[in-house]
Amino acid sequence: MSEPALDLDESLRRADHDRWLASRFVDDPDARADLIALYAFNHELTRALAVASEPLMAEIRLTWWSEALGEMFEGRMVRAHPVAQALAQAVWRRGLAREPLDSLIDARLRETDRHAFVDEGALFAHLDASAGALMQAAVSLLGGAVSLTTVQAAGRAWGLSLARRQIVLEHLPPSLTPDRIKALTRQLVQAARTALRDLPVGAFPAVAYATLAPAYAAGRAPTLLERQARLVWATARGAI
Repeated sequence: MSEPALDLDESLRRADHDRWLASRFVDDPDARADLIALYAFNHELTRALAVASEPLMAEIRLTWWSEALGEMFEGRMVRAHPVAQALAQAVWRRGLAREPLDSLIDARLRETDRHAFVDEGALFAHLDASAGALMQAAVSLLGGAVSLTTVQAAGRAWGLSLARRQIVLEHLPPSLTPDRIKALTRQLVQAARTALRDLPVGAFPAVAYATLAPAYAAGRAPTLLERQARLVWATARGAI
């Protein structure tokens, strides 16, 4: 899977615009680049499912990334892939833990089973392992050591708000009607405001985009101006 060099920042801007926008609030350019590398890794895992013609091909791609993590955390030469190389630098510079990154891979592997989310409990566990784990790793990268519990509500709100737009999650539990998704997302955002109140200011961009969750949960894509304004307001207050 060796690939030519690419501009990770520009690539993420096109692929994951909300997280890219939130990353603009990271002042330190090196920390911002490391955060972009983490998000690019997450996008590669998502793309592994999107481009695979069958579950086995997705599993092969995800196993490739699991092996790449092994190289990073075991001090071996990291394979020649721009995202793998950039993530390795972030891991080494920031002392990132491996567990949240492994969790992201495991979550995508679980998504190859279209029947994995039979009830709300199963879906929320998946959101903890995916959106929650990514927030936990991002907060850690920006210098805010937190447990998954701290970012759990924010991760669930974000993941739930987008669940209906994810092809791999098109078969949601029957109880999750559009109205229930809207209500749950609002409740989770309220809970997140309390859970994140002691988050260091410098680490807040790692969770700031969760402020957009209620709009998405309502089935509405906010305009670029609205997203920018909400992110500015959230980071200025330090509250989603």
